Amino acid sequence: MYLMYVDESGDVGLNNSPTSYFILSAIVLHELRWKNTLSGLVDFRRMLRDTKGLKLREEIHANEFINKPGDLKRIKRNDRLDILKKCIDWINSQQHLNVYSVVINKAGRTDDIFELAWNTLVMRFENTIRNNNFSGPQNPDDRGMILSDNTEGEKLRKLIRKMRHFNTIPNIQQFYAGGYRNIKLEYIIEDPIFRDSQHSFIHQMNDVIAYCVRQKYEPNNYMKKKGGHNFYKRLNNVTTRAVSRSNDLGIVEI
Repeated sequence: MYLMYVDESGDVGLNNSPTSYFILSAIVLHELRWKNTLSGLVDFRRMLRDTKGLKLREEIHANEFINKPGDLKRIKRNDRLDILKKCIDWINSQQHLNVYSVVINKAGRTDDIFELAWNTLVMRFENTIRNNNFSGPQNPDDRGMILSDNTEGEKLRKLIRKMRHFNTIPNIQQFYAGGYRNIKLEYIIEDPIFRDSQHSFIHQMNDVIAYCVRQKYEPNNYMKKKGGHNFYKRLNNVTTRAVSRSNDLGIVEI
């Protein structure tokens, strides 16, 4: 089974929103690699504790981590930025991990941004499992499970249940004459499992990815000055290129 950890950056609002983009980022790993991944991540966090003073119980929430650190202000801002870069580089060193993102430019849109983003992300998860395009063990009967934070959890639960029975997808293949097809979920099991990122090191790493994706599209002044808007490109070893035909960054742009 493949586990998909999901985090977001930005918001789904269309009016008076402080962000121009809504982003979902995913880390996917096979269950057979979960224990080793967690053990390696704990070791990594211990290294950050010993070298940067970041305690294991302290959450990495990238936006606040850089701009509103609270108690973490004791760690210099440059060191906090270096922690984010080290997180990206650690992820990139784990070649059994799979990273991809959905980026929606909200300008001029009137549709449901939440549903559009999640439908796109989940269908890429479904199809990549179906086509055996994730790195990791290749079992013919692999399925997938979604682990997300609890932002609009009930709405996501309803969407996944609907997609199992009715999921209209526009025809894009040239041999179809337009219209839609009903592509129901077959490889995603159970309702999404909701986690508090405070208690999940993997979700915290995913938060860093989502933040770095956003910085690629709308960087703040500090990240642009320090080169943080290019951090996402450091994930070249683990990005899932199969999810997008338009780039090799593992990003689906809508």
